[in-house]
Amino acid sequence: MRMDGEDRRRYFIVGSVILEIVTPVFRQRLEKDYENKGLGSLQDFINSKPVIHILFHLRHKNTQCCVDSANCVNHGPLPLNYNQWDLLYTEKPTPGFHHCFCKYSAKAITLDDLDITLASLILMNCCNLSPNEFSLISDLRQFKNNYLSHNTKGAITQAEYTTLFGDLTTYVLQLDPSKQDDFIRIQNRSLDDSLCNKYVVCLLDIHQKLEEIDTRIQNIGAATTADIHSTSSEILSTMNINNAELESKIMAKLEEVLQQLIINQTSKQVDQPNKPYKLGQSIFTLHHQTNLTSKVGDKGGYVSDIVMMDDGRLVICLPEQNRLLICNTDLSQVDSIPVQGMPRYVTAVNNSTVAVTLYHSKCIEMYDIHNKLKLKSLTVPGRLWWLGIGITTINNKLAVCSDNKLLIIDHQTGEVVQTIKTDFYPFCLHGSGDIIFYCGNNKNLYWYSYTDDRHHTLTLPSPPYRMTTIQDGSLYVMCNDGSVQHVSSDGKQYKTVETIGLKSMNNGGSLYYNCKQRKLVTCYLTSNINIFHET
Repeated sequence: MRMDGEDRRRYFIVGSVILEIVTPVFRQRLEKDYENKGLGSLQDFINSKPVIHILFHLRHKNTQCCVDSANCVNHGPLPLNYNQWDLLYTEKPTPGFHHCFCKYSAKAITLDDLDITLASLILMNCCNLSPNEFSLISDLRQFKNNYLSHNTKGAITQAEYTTLFGDLTTYVLQLDPSKQDDFIRIQNRSLDDSLCNKYVVCLLDIHQKLEEIDTRIQNIGAATTADIHSTSSEILSTMNINNAELESKIMAKLEEVLQQLIINQTSKQVDQPNKPYKLGQSIFTLHHQTNLTSKVGDKGGYVSDIVMMDDGRLVICLPEQNRLLICNTDLSQVDSIPVQGMPRYVTAVNNSTVAVTLYHSKCIEMYDIHNKLKLKSLTVPGRLWWLGIGITTINNKLAVCSDNKLLIIDHQTGEVVQTIKTDFYPFCLHGSGDIIFYCGNNKNLYWYSYTDDRHHTLTLPSPPYRMTTIQDGSLYVMCNDGSVQHVSSDGKQYKTVETIGLKSMNNGGSLYYNCKQRKLVTCYLTSNINIFHET
């Protein structure tokens, strides 16, 4: 049966109201809520522990969190689908093998990234709404579900439209009376077929269709291009669409979503360790050594720190030459960035950016290693003569040492967003998940945990001075006596590492493990870079 042109225009008007009026109203109400809580952005809001905890249980069943377990809720239906969760959060490489909201942190998401479904879900579950607001938002979301989410014909009859448009207008104007003129403008618009098809794709609940074919989804990680196309066709056939252009657009959207699902699941499979390591076992094999003499010089030049980026490149601090060396592990494709000062320690901020501390300086310098550009210089408050002793990245922020405290800094604004007190001047920082490890002038390895907001201690055979987290969440620690200690992920046990070639050099070396590359790199001042591959 051929659809009536006016039926299609009525669908276009209702869809326009949902996308152009209702969705922005929901976003504005959400923004008002988190600003009233003193939060500056949507990312800060969804990264707050109460919100992560609520949304985590709206996506995951039968889970008892290690944080705030008294407020864990096991929902029957899960209103937050996998695509929405992946839009909001990324998994952190946390120690241990529990499944809890503490393993996740918010992505750099904005209000414009939220559709009506996700915006309403966050509003109704995480915000302070009046009973009337809650009812209006719930009803408006239900209108979208009833008339648009499963409407594959892209048409609304006159009988449906008369009641629906009146209710839409009344409910929205109760939330925001300023939208009256927008309703008049949209109600009088003519049909735009191309825009209407675009709105159909936006409004159809494609992800719900994907989750209905659960078996195929569970096995999609091993899918081929043919499998993707077959799955898309299977879903499309259940939609009963009689519009060739619309069918083509929906097929393209389905295949895009399925492709992303494969990428996400494959990434999670690569990052997920098979089992915890036995302490002290031989995990790494020395793959090759690279002599640095030609790069650092033979007249007192040395390496103060090194980091391996996710693409496998090394970023090396050369204090005596006032520069950063950027190269492959075999020292090929060598680049360098001049530094105004002596670079002491380096940490990776993201795939293309590093943050560097300098000897005798209060500044943190940030560099784009792809374009070899200095991005900014952050001045840190306090008595920071030893600032160069330690820097790390934690929860998308920088952590540095100060007088008897750790400073957590937003590298985008330069603002100190948190101060964590310690009993002494800490140094040699290393961030992993929600934990910051640090050292003092004794045999203790210390760490602060965001999970329980406490400091912890483990006494080692010799003073520690460098540490890095390996794939299962356990820790490798270099000590002054030349040993490398393998510390369990719970920080309660340790054992000396016996791997050939893996040792420290009396408080004069660096080590760094990259979980994407599954490689460990060590460097001993002026001698060699050692690259270890995971066995």
